[in-house]
Amino acid sequence: MKTQTFTFLSLALASGLCAPMALAGTWSLGASALHITSPYKGADDRTLPFPVVNYDGDSVYLQGLSAGYYLWKDPQNQLSLTAEYSPFGFKPSANDYGDMKHLDRRDGTVMAGLRYKYTSQWGIVRAAYLGDVLDNSDGFTADLAYLYPFSFDQLTILPGIGANWASSNQNDYYYGVSRSESRRSGLKTYEAGDGWSPYVELTAIYALNEDWNASLMARYTRLSDEVKDSPMVDAKSTTLIGVGMTYRF
Repeated sequence: MKTQTFTFLSLALASGLCAPMALAGTWSLGASALHITSPYKGADDRTLPFPVVNYDGDSVYLQGLSAGYYLWKDPQNQLSLTAEYSPFGFKPSANDYGDMKHLDRRDGTVMAGLRYKYTSQWGIVRAAYLGDVLDNSDGFTADLAYLYPFSFDQLTILPGIGANWASSNQNDYYYGVSRSESRRSGLKTYEAGDGWSPYVELTAIYALNEDWNASLMARYTRLSDEVKDSPMVDAKSTTLIGVGMTYRF
């Protein structure tokens, strides 16, 4: 699954947002389809099918491509140790541009760290701080978002706004161009620094009955200047749209 896709952790996020978290101690299984745009020059947008497997217990949870252990869990607070697979990468042989084909491959990785969610009558605050544990990028990411749910009988709508931070190592691994790459490809050398990418998102979940749920999610991300300025990139933003269906038992 090391493909040219939306942004790091995009599939992990989407697989979780395309289906509601299972009730405590229960499982939900299903499938989703994701349309994702790539920031890289010469990379095709992709539509990918994806399985959904969710479980939420008193101590552990499984959500899409992520799994975690709760350090603190009550009706308002959820603090967990988490690990999730990030499939984001760059495959030169699959690129449409000749100069991009001479760059080095960037691989997916596993990101691990802390995740926190606070739920109140005035909304939901979601935060995370993760680091690359496979030493591919040696980078770190942070995410902070605010969401507010609206319920209409069988329909729940969850709009949100947030920002994702990537460290200089993280950005440079995926968007930097080394001197050797520059000589091979003709692209100018580039060393990326850290940066924030703001985003807006919307999740809609419709309960078909007590067991089946249909869902739709979308996220629009405005890329940071450190990403946009890379000679590997020809986009100012990325978009993800996903649809899903799950069964809870």
